[in-house]
Amino acid sequence: MIRAENIFKSFGDTEVLKGISMTFEPGKTNLIIGRSGAGKTVFLKILVGLFAPTSGHVWYDDIDFFTLDKKQVREIRMDVGMLFQGSALFDSMTVEQNVGFPLDMFTNMTAKEKLTRIDEVLERVELEDTNDKYPSEISGGMQKRVGIARSIVMKPKYLFCDEPNSGLDPKTALLIDELIKDITYERNITTIINTHDMNSVMETGDNIALLHNGKLAWTGNKSEVLTSNNELLQGFIFASPFLKKLRAKALGK
Repeated sequence: MIRAENIFKSFGDTEVLKGISMTFEPGKTNLIIGRSGAGKTVFLKILVGLFAPTSGHVWYDDIDFFTLDKKQVREIRMDVGMLFQGSALFDSMTVEQNVGFPLDMFTNMTAKEKLTRIDEVLERVELEDTNDKYPSEISGGMQKRVGIARSIVMKPKYLFCDEPNSGLDPKTALLIDELIKDITYERNITTIINTHDMNSVMETGDNIALLHNGKLAWTGNKSEVLTSNNELLQGFIFASPFLKKLRAKALGK
């Protein structure tokens, strides 16, 4: 579990986050949504420890993250997986080397142990026999799956995904959604996803938080999205005529 408690963040005179509190549950897909400029990316970076809040606390289970020393932060980071927006693979490394990078950084595993673990996660994302390929030799969807494999190679308790479907075609995006959701359930991971993809919201939104102008504007789940009367949520979600029709159907109109 990760809990944000009264998070404020300012850059100079600009207040970006304004007292956000919420809890992210293990074994569920926790989505953060909102328009550009709502504060999603800054909030995610605070949750993962890349930014420090101006005030407030981030708890990893019962640990107050921003009170830790460097050694303790490193220990927490060993339990964290991160899937970046552009996959962030190293072009000069093979798939095997990319996936094994966290093992090289954070463990003392033998070469054989590393390879066994790498093969295990590559099999989980259905990329067997791609070990020796380079990112330029595989598709964007495959690159994203390599990113997922790398993010789970350390068997994390916490998984952060920043726009995991960015740049993908709709069919591949659905496959990535299903993969993240399945891994979350299988491993009881606390998964936090920053997204603007409405298909992701409707398919995988166990818990959904809408940010607006740096504040928490709405929380709920994918079933409640269609029937909520929150005007900010409606304005964000139902910009699409197709989704407007879904809402009308859900409300029996």
